[in-house]
Amino acid sequence: MSVELPFQISIPDSKLDLLRQKLALTEFPDELENTGWNYAKLNQDLPQFTKDIDVNGFETLNIHYVHQKSSLANAIPLLFVHGWPGSFIEVRKILPLLVQSSPQFPAFHVVALSLPGFGFSEGAHKPGFAPEQYAEVAHNLMLSLGYHEYVTQGGDWGYLITRIIAHKYGGKHSKAWHTNFPLATPLNFSVNPILFLQHLFTPYTAAEKAGIERSKRFEKEGQGYFHEQSTKPQTLGYSLADSPVGLLAWIYEKLATWTDSYPWTDDEVLTWVTIFYFSRAGPAASIRIYYEFIHSANGSQPSSFEPTIPLGVSHFPEELRITPRKFVHSVGNLVFQVEHSTGGHFAAYECPDELVDDLREMFGKQGPAFGVVPGKNGYEQRIRANL
Repeated sequence: MSVELPFQISIPDSKLDLLRQKLALTEFPDELENTGWNYAKLNQDLPQFTKDIDVNGFETLNIHYVHQKSSLANAIPLLFVHGWPGSFIEVRKILPLLVQSSPQFPAFHVVALSLPGFGFSEGAHKPGFAPEQYAEVAHNLMLSLGYHEYVTQGGDWGYLITRIIAHKYGGKHSKAWHTNFPLATPLNFSVNPILFLQHLFTPYTAAEKAGIERSKRFEKEGQGYFHEQSTKPQTLGYSLADSPVGLLAWIYEKLATWTDSYPWTDDEVLTWVTIFYFSRAGPAASIRIYYEFIHSANGSQPSSFEPTIPLGVSHFPEELRITPRKFVHSVGNLVFQVEHSTGGHFAAYECPDELVDDLREMFGKQGPAFGVVPGKNGYEQRIRANL
């Protein structure tokens, strides 16, 4: 059995010195001068560990993850899965909220892994490591921690990975899933004739119309990164690995344009970006998932994964692609859906209170997914005295 080892972020002085030398030769944007990286704060806020996880057909990978249990023994085990250009840091704001116990809402035991090749997780050493393998790593990590029944939350790549988990391990292990990045194809008469006919006679809401226009703009103006990372990741990787300013520009553009006017501070941006710069496998490793996704046998067709376990969805208006509400029914067994007036792509970081409230509502006593994990409903068990 793999041993859980405590982990703290520690960057060698030699690497920091090299970074300073490279930055000294660069004309840095004025607003980002004289800033630093506060990893000690991350170590204080996030209990981190590493564990060896086996992957079928591939080598064993050493996986970095955040793991915090609620003080409530029967809290709901929740797996949080990030995307790109995110990392385990996306769980930072929601973690203390999720583990809270209260008579008013459910508590969660939280696991947030660094996906292979991201952050401080080891990257795959052989080609063909596609989204299904990322899902296997995440699932096996939960099993190794003793969470044989759990729920999931994810956006971006986390959406696809948790969808695969819900499809492959749903029912027996994965009991419900929630996403803030639902991707769905238009309704098809042959697949769901009733919903299709309802859609024909139901006009789009104002929010859906705005979302469709935003999706069109993103398809036209914002897809360059995807095409590059999914076709020539190694070419781009040389620049990302060698140039800290190039990496900063590549990621900061997404942080600025994929959010709903989130007021990024210099420290937030630099901490976010330097997790990539000092990542265990290097910045190039994190973008290879795009190539493997496009070139895998069925990974590029999310619709091939059809979960039946309960699905919850949170919609944020400045998401990259906005799926009309009616279409979400084609994704799976939709039991919970809520629409927010603000928020963008990085919901857990931009809107932590709203996202946590949605999870509490979905899995709470009045929610449609209450009690999906047997014996762990997130509330304190009251023992009745025998009279």
